[in-house]
Amino acid sequence: MANRGIERKKSSAGIAKLAGFLVLMVCGMLPAGASALDIKKHEAQNGTVVLQVERHNLPVVMVTLLLTASPLDEPPGKAGVAYLTSQLLTEGTARRSAADISEEIDFLGASLDTSTTSDFTTLSLSVLKKDVEKGFDLFADILLNPAFKEEELVRKKELIKGALRQKEEDPSFVAERAFIKEVFGSHPYGRLVEGSIESVEGITRGDVAAFYRRHYLPGNAILSVVGDLTPQELDLLMGKYLAGWQGKYPAGGAAAVSSEARYPRYHGMKTVIIDKDVTQANIVFGNVAISRENPDYYAASVMNYILGGGGFASRLMRVVRDERGLTYGISSAFIANKEPGQFEVGVQTKNESAGAVIEEILKQIGRIQTEPVTDQELADAKAYLTGSFPRRIETSRKIADFLTAVQFYHLGDDYIEKYPGYINGVTKEDVLRVAKKYLTPENSVLVIVGNKALLHLPQFQLPQDVQQLRSRELPRS
Repeated sequence: MANRGIERKKSSAGIAKLAGFLVLMVCGMLPAGASALDIKKHEAQNGTVVLQVERHNLPVVMVTLLLTASPLDEPPGKAGVAYLTSQLLTEGTARRSAADISEEIDFLGASLDTSTTSDFTTLSLSVLKKDVEKGFDLFADILLNPAFKEEELVRKKELIKGALRQKEEDPSFVAERAFIKEVFGSHPYGRLVEGSIESVEGITRGDVAAFYRRHYLPGNAILSVVGDLTPQELDLLMGKYLAGWQGKYPAGGAAAVSSEARYPRYHGMKTVIIDKDVTQANIVFGNVAISRENPDYYAASVMNYILGGGGFASRLMRVVRDERGLTYGISSAFIANKEPGQFEVGVQTKNESAGAVIEEILKQIGRIQTEPVTDQELADAKAYLTGSFPRRIETSRKIADFLTAVQFYHLGDDYIEKYPGYINGVTKEDVLRVAKKYLTPENSVLVIVGNKALLHLPQFQLPQDVQQLRSRELPRS
C-alpha cells in the first residue's frame, strides 16, 4: 500500500512536469508565444466585428465567420431549420451549382465548411494565399447568394433523416438524446441540432429562406481572418466581395425567446430507463449547470478535472475503473453554452454493474461537495488546464475559431493573457463552493440504456451530509 502511495505521488509530479513542458513546447509553435498574438479588431461599416491575426510563416489564409443563427432562434415546430440552412449554403448559389462549388474547391485545393452548434453557425474557408481572391469570391457567393434549390433541399433532408435513423442504433446516442431532452425540456438545448425526423420532414424551402433572411446578417456576425494577409489586403477583399452584405438584426430579437426559466426542475433524481438488448449499459447522469460567461466557469473547470474530467488523473476513473474494475472509462464534463448548459457524467458498464457505478458516482460527488480537494489535486488540475491551453491556438484554423468564440461569449479581448490567471487563482474553497452550487444530485436526471431485466437498481440515496448542505444558502458567485 505504501508503494502505491509513492507511485501516485510520482504520477502527480509527472503530470505537473508534462504540463509545464507542453506550455514551453506549444508556445514555441506560435509566432512569439500564445500571449503575443497581435489581434487587430474593428467593426466594419456593415456592423460585422472583424478580428485579424497576421501569420506569414505559411502562405495560407484561414477565415471563420460566426453567425448567431442557431436552434435558439428557430420558430416553434421548425427544429433543425438552423442546421439545414447552413448545410444548404454549399449546395448551390444564383450562379454556381453544387457541383460547380465542389469542383472549384477541389481545383483550388481549398476547404469550405459549414457547421451549426447549439449557440451559433460558422462558415469556414481555408485557401492558399495565391488563390485568396478566388477563395473570397466563392466564400462570399455562398454566403450572400444561396439558391436553396428545392431538389437540393429534398436531397439534404433525406440525408439528415437517414443519418438520424442510423444513429438510433447507437446506445450512447440514444442515452445522450434522452438525457438532454429531460434536462432541458422544451428549451432548444433539449433537442438535437439536426432536429428530429418528424421536424425535418416538415421544413419547407420557405422556412429555410425566411430563417436565412432573418439571421444571416452582417450585424449578426463575427469574422476572423488568420494567416498570410495584411490588414490592407483584407480591407480590399472585404470591400470587393462583402460590401453588398447589408442589413440589421430585426427589432424584437430572436424568433424563439429562450430562457433558463424554461428548463424543468426536478425534486429528486428523475430516472429514465430505455430497455435495449445490449451487454453494456450506457449511463448518463447530471443536471443543468453553468453558462460559458459565468465567472465560476474556471473554478468549475478545475473541480471537474479533479472529479472526472482529468482522464486517468480523475477520481471517478481512479475509483470506478482502476480500483473497482467496473468500466473501461468514465468521465464528467461541463457543457457550457450561451445559456446554462449541463454537467454530465458518462459511462458504460455491464448491466449488472450499473447500480454499483451510479452509487459510486453519487459518492464521489458527495465527497467533492463536502471535503476540500488535496493540494496535489489542485496543483495537478491547474498545471494541466494552463499547460494544455496553448494547444487551442497552435494552428491558424484553431486561432480563427478560437477568436470568434471568445468574441461571441464576451470573454474579453485580453482573454488569452488572462486565462492562466483565472485558473491559477482558483482555491480549494472555490472548488468546494462550485461543487456545492453546480452539482445537484437532488435535482438531476439519470438515463440508462440497457437490458432492464439485468439492471437491478437499488434505491439511490444522497449522503446525509450533502442533503444538509443543500438545505443551506450557498455563497453567491
